[in-house]
Amino acid sequence: MTTTYPPYTAGTGVSGPGSNNAGTVNWSATGGQQDSYEAFGCKVPDLDPIKTPDWSPAKVYFERKVFTNGVRTFWDGKQVTYWGFEDTIKGKDQKPFPSPLIRLREGDLAHVQLETRTGPHTIHHHGIEPTTMNDGVGHVSFETSGRYVYQWRPRHAGTWFYHCHVNTVLHFEMGLFGLLVVDPPEGWGIPYKDGAAHRYDTEKFWVADDIDPKWHGLNHGAGLCGDDVGLNIFKPKYFLVSGVDKTQTRTHVNSAIRTSQGKKVLIRILNASYSMLGIKIKGLNSELISVDGHALVSPERPWSKAMTIPADTEFHMATAMRHDLWIDTTGVPKGTYTVEFKYYDWITKKVHNAGQGNYEGTAETTITIL
Repeated sequence: MTTTYPPYTAGTGVSGPGSNNAGTVNWSATGGQQDSYEAFGCKVPDLDPIKTPDWSPAKVYFERKVFTNGVRTFWDGKQVTYWGFEDTIKGKDQKPFPSPLIRLREGDLAHVQLETRTGPHTIHHHGIEPTTMNDGVGHVSFETSGRYVYQWRPRHAGTWFYHCHVNTVLHFEMGLFGLLVVDPPEGWGIPYKDGAAHRYDTEKFWVADDIDPKWHGLNHGAGLCGDDVGLNIFKPKYFLVSGVDKTQTRTHVNSAIRTSQGKKVLIRILNASYSMLGIKIKGLNSELISVDGHALVSPERPWSKAMTIPADTEFHMATAMRHDLWIDTTGVPKGTYTVEFKYYDWITKKVHNAGQGNYEGTAETTITIL
């Protein structure tokens, strides 16, 4: 079967095997047997170099390099520093936000080379189930200020993400995260294995994020060793969808959807904000077909099924959740439909900065059917 690939290709890999990182591992140096508070959460072993213990030639290869000097200017003229992962193969010297997409097929053995000289970091491929050394959770294995090649094989098609797992709360907020999409063996256009019932012609990524500029003035290890730096207080001022300021999301190509009547649309959503996210699609029904990378419609899960979300119904996503929404535009009147995003404070349960204009925790985009 001939497959086509979407116009969004930034961050996809190249053919393996990639960088060879095979070799003997000094297990005692990883600190895996240390159970003190400091070794577990504060002074985790920082290793460079370290080998990939189960290294095998990969089918698909990616590179990610940490940068900590990104600067973006928001709608009010204020500048905020951000961090991220640079794609040194397909996006060298670029500083994207969010970090570039990692995309591959179910069952492909993948290598992701991390390079960082800015302090200890890791990459945790969230929801993927590799060996412990390749899980990227520094607190239970190691961190690196140099280079490491992560090896893993995705077992389920779906929407995932990757992020640094060092001083996780702060580094995620700083921007060290990106989407990870696993296609089924059939390739692009099918959301899950044997998922022709939900074939799609148009695909869009909605990554919701909120930014508290005070956090972006903190240093690499702020709060990591028990010091109180205010990480229990989150007061976002800027709200984004797919890296786009809320003042531009209604029409920006990164967030707005344009498709022809009769086409099938797949929307992959990641809540990368530190808010409870509410989304409402006005005038259009949608189907929730996957949650947190796992299809609700699958021969492996006969007890579950897709869920209809009626038009004008707000649904909610907690931090780090992913939803895949499917919309069939067959017979739907042509026109532009508004999508509302609301960012709710976890404590007050109210929209952030309500009534404060562009500082309010809301955003809009559109779905246009031609």
